[in-house]
Amino acid sequence: MALKIRLARHGAKKRPYYRVVVADSRAPRDGRFIEIVGKYNPMLPKSSEDRVVLDIEKCKEWLNKGARPTERVARFLGAAGVWEWKAGHNPVKGKPGAKAEQLIKDKAEKEEARKQAEEEAKEAAKEAAKAAEEAAKAAEEEAKAAAAAEKEAPAEEAPAEEAPAEEAPAEEAPAEEEPKP
Repeated sequence: MALKIRLARHGAKKRPYYRVVVADSRAPRDGRFIEIVGKYNPMLPKSSEDRVVLDIEKCKEWLNKGARPTERVARFLGAAGVWEWKAGHNPVKGKPGAKAEQLIKDKAEKEEARKQAEEEAKEAAKEAAKAAEEAAKAAEEEAKAAAAAEKEAPAEEAPAEEAPAEEAPAEEAPAEEEPKP
């Protein structure tokens, strides 16, 4: 049986109050316990003496019997000088899981593809602008060449207006046919 010195929550909703208890590690958090060895009221200011109250003698006795404190209770016992508490160092704790890493990777790939597509679109727009500019220059040069060719070529006589052809007399429209009996 593994013994733990841990907190058991009591109090009302949004008004927590904890008991420091010695319990079997398999028992529910607020369930069966062996003995109450202190109390913790997080609603009191940190400077208050009644915020954490521990029975040091009982805690020492249970520690000698093999009970191990949880992280929070170890802090309290460290402040009381009963237990040597070291700040926990778990570098893996804040690391995202496999699914989150995959989502981050996918998001980065999509972002890279989007940036690449934007760059390609900008390049295509630049090339289209260059092509349009070159076409405009070529058209301008053609217009200049055509204007120069008109000035150099002798003026040709304008063709005379053709006389309107004589109109043929309109044939009389045939009379309406009479209905057959």
